[in-house]
Amino acid sequence: MNYFVTAIGTDSGKTLLSAIICEALEADYWKPIQAGLPRDTDVVRGLISNTKSALHPEQYLFEKAASPHAAAVADQTTISSDAFRLPETGNILIIEGAGGCLVPLNDDDLLIDLIAPWRAEVVLISNHYLGSINHTLLTMEALKQRNLPIKGLIFNGDTNSESERIILRHTQAKVLLRVKREPEINREVVKKYATRLKANWNG
Repeated sequence: MNYFVTAIGTDSGKTLLSAIICEALEADYWKPIQAGLPRDTDVVRGLISNTKSALHPEQYLFEKAASPHAAAVADQTTISSDAFRLPETGNILIIEGAGGCLVPLNDDDLLIDLIAPWRAEVVLISNHYLGSINHTLLTMEALKQRNLPIKGLIFNGDTNSESERIILRHTQAKVLLRVKREPEINREVVKKYATRLKANWNG
């Protein structure tokens, strides 16, 4: 089974949540497009404790922290959606997106266009800020319009019960996990949330 981790914007916590999911499911991890350093693969490697998860190399690795299409232009190349090959594994695969799901790969393709060919269920991360309700509902609408399977929502950061209530009312999505703002992110924190996620994953 493949799961695609995306968020309502940039810096929403995709890498941390990918590490938590990998730890909970002892799943493999793949970041197909890395734009900017440090590499998210290295971050995940430092946060998981289990010995079953394999971390697969990026398909595209760019130095510039930018939209995938812009990072590719800066490296004088083009991302081809036909070039992607899923890692060979018999394990569950966690795929971390780059930015939100509607970021462009090139002039024609968006990141969301890769999800169906990869036969992945989507995990959407929402973090609360002014405008996040709109961004969450728009992202869910885009996923539903393409008939993409949605595993559920993860709320990351400070709690906003009213925002969560209205988001869930309109999306009818399952809440997989709520992650609070932590003073430090380390393996123990990841283990703590992985235990909570595992209890909710198939419930």
